[in-house]
Amino acid sequence: MAYTEAVAGVRGRSVVEEEIERNPARAADPDAASRMVAAVEEARERGDSVGGIVACRIRGVPAGLGEPVFDKLDADLAKAMLSIGAVKAIEFGKGFGFAEMTGSEANDPMSNDPMSKEGFLSNNTGGILGGITTGQEIFFRIAVKPPSSISLPQKTVDIEGREREVRTEGRHDPCICPRVVPVVEAMAAIVLEDHFKRQAALHA
Repeated sequence: MAYTEAVAGVRGRSVVEEEIERNPARAADPDAASRMVAAVEEARERGDSVGGIVACRIRGVPAGLGEPVFDKLDADLAKAMLSIGAVKAIEFGKGFGFAEMTGSEANDPMSNDPMSKEGFLSNNTGGILGGITTGQEIFFRIAVKPPSSISLPQKTVDIEGREREVRTEGRHDPCICPRVVPVVEAMAAIVLEDHFKRQAALHA
């Protein structure tokens, strides 16, 4: 399940799965969705564009899927996501937040408490540890850059090295996050199916 988490600095705080296909932003937060749409429309009126963040949650994947070195599941998911146009960054779980944490804060303690999720007390790593699934929800975010096709004048250089001004005409989306959402879901599904097939082949 993927959804738009943020657009132009407007960030969703809640996740209501049923809301994703009910608004043009494909946002999971109904309160933030209208503000996201307004921010996109404002950018369109200025002839500019905006970027955002698309999040993805994958549930029901058993522990043990993936490889420990060359074909880590998170590495393969990252490659798939970064192959999507305009995607420039990805983070799993706490992601860049790990840079501000200590090991004792970042680690996901294990427990045999039946109330713990899949045997863990937290899911900072986003469901993948050492390239292999933990059985917890897989969670990652991708950063989508603003489309470069804008109607505002931009500086460029022609084939002869002379400075020029270019302006893009025609219809162009001022934000592509909503279009990226189903692509993220599809790419994630392909990667997971590939890893399921690999594991099945090993036990055939």
